[in-house]
Amino acid sequence: MDSSPSEETQGLAAVRRIDYTGEGLVESEVADSPYAQARAWVDEAVAASHERADVPEPTAISVATVDASGTPNVRTVLMRFFDERGPGFVTNLESDKGVEIAGNPRIAAALTWPSLYRAIRFRGTARLIGRDEVAGYFDSRPYGSRLSAWASDQSRPAPDRAALEAKWDEALRRFPEGGSDADVPVPDFWGGWRIECDEVEFWAGRRNRLHDRIVFTRTGEGDLADPGAWSMSRRQP
Repeated sequence: MDSSPSEETQGLAAVRRIDYTGEGLVESEVADSPYAQARAWVDEAVAASHERADVPEPTAISVATVDASGTPNVRTVLMRFFDERGPGFVTNLESDKGVEIAGNPRIAAALTWPSLYRAIRFRGTARLIGRDEVAGYFDSRPYGSRLSAWASDQSRPAPDRAALEAKWDEALRRFPEGGSDADVPVPDFWGGWRIECDEVEFWAGRRNRLHDRIVFTRTGEGDLADPGAWSMSRRQP
């Protein structure tokens, strides 16, 4: 067998290596609940996004589901809800992720801030967000964002860009802007999911790849803010 490195391997080896210079995370500095720790990191990432260009979407969250065959599927959306109940996002409920969650509500998600050398991983079960809460968020969206919820058959094939623009024009005629939140109602097929967490992991990058991984694992009833519902441990990087 030829043991010489392939062109692909050589190319990977030539990639610029970065030694992570994050502050790390030690047990004595971790908050007493996963919500308190996550809230602090999310707030710091949002604050950083106002001051530096390398944190452009601090609430971008990658969401992983599985389809009917068990094949994983991951995509990045925006975290639109986050409180003691868990992180949440909105979507067309008839989209791939909506259908996959309806078939198997087990879910994983991750917030990643490379320039801050931090990430948070959530694992748990997806729960539908109540219609009142969804409607409250939907009405806060800009007119164009509300309109796009009607214009897009999310995840479905589109013949070309012109077809998308035609659907937009159709929605525009159906819901002309009049300056009111009621101009564009919440579609019945549009909603949100919240992750009811069983595990939350905090990753903090360190030099020499000796990173910190602090994990909260559910041990009882209670939300993310209840210290009594969680045990904390460290995983090797």
